[in-house]
Amino acid sequence: METFQFPAEGHRSAALLSKPGKVELARIVPELIDWLGERGFRVIIDRETAAYARGAEVVERDDMPTHPVDLAVVLGGDGTLLSAARAVSRCGAPILGVNLGSLGFLTEVPLADLPQALQALERHECVVDSRSMVHCQLVRSHSAVASYHALNEVVVSKSAIARLNHFELFVGTQFVSIYKADGLIVSTPTGSTAYSLAAGGPILMPSVKAFVVTPVSPHSLTHRALVVPDNEEIQIVIKTGSEEAYLSVDGQIGMPIHDGDHVVCRKSDYQVKLLRMDQSFFDVLRTKLKWGQR
Repeated sequence: METFQFPAEGHRSAALLSKPGKVELARIVPELIDWLGERGFRVIIDRETAAYARGAEVVERDDMPTHPVDLAVVLGGDGTLLSAARAVSRCGAPILGVNLGSLGFLTEVPLADLPQALQALERHECVVDSRSMVHCQLVRSHSAVASYHALNEVVVSKSAIARLNHFELFVGTQFVSIYKADGLIVSTPTGSTAYSLAAGGPILMPSVKAFVVTPVSPHSLTHRALVVPDNEEIQIVIKTGSEEAYLSVDGQIGMPIHDGDHVVCRKSDYQVKLLRMDQSFFDVLRTKLKWGQR
């Protein structure tokens, strides 16, 4: 199992990304910059963190891949980590997620445990947990008009006031079914504990090489979540007629989709590397989902 190792001195760089508006950041960000600087790291921060670190080098999240870093520290909740993961996955930097939110499936380290986590980093005791991503393309009139990478899921869904949409699902070249539903979710194993779980999908261990296709409120009760090997291409053909529909990526970005559009999903070439302490995946499930508690 791979553990995090500090890179050679003189070539260390780190990124700090955070959720704005958290009062704790006024204390945490300067302390982290000092800690990293004392260990020879050049530190860059995103725009959201700039208010708490005057004089630091600011890089927009979308530009993070052009500034390779060896370590990313994310301060916030799972939503902040999802956004940060899409930004830094292309540089391959491992992410230490510090939970300033509530549930925190992905941001494993509570704020109170941050000092111990930093000590574990320095002692090379943090495990690098690689998570697969899903890449999707929106194809319109045989041309790709948008593409995204997601750590959790890709969702095609109706707009707030639309009727049920029709979605044709293909796995590879094989036709699966026509779904009449509020939406379809294509989830990674990481995302299997997010929206897909709420819609009735199964929980996958992060190491499982698969996607989950989960219908949202399907018209037919026989339509259930489908587990698909992640070496297969998944294609969703949108049949909205005059109704509206929407493509959503990790619940954060996306765009409207039209009748006849194709959403093509496949395994991304990038991975997200999460730094873990001593908690197993099942420890996290027991804690966050209250399993086995009386």
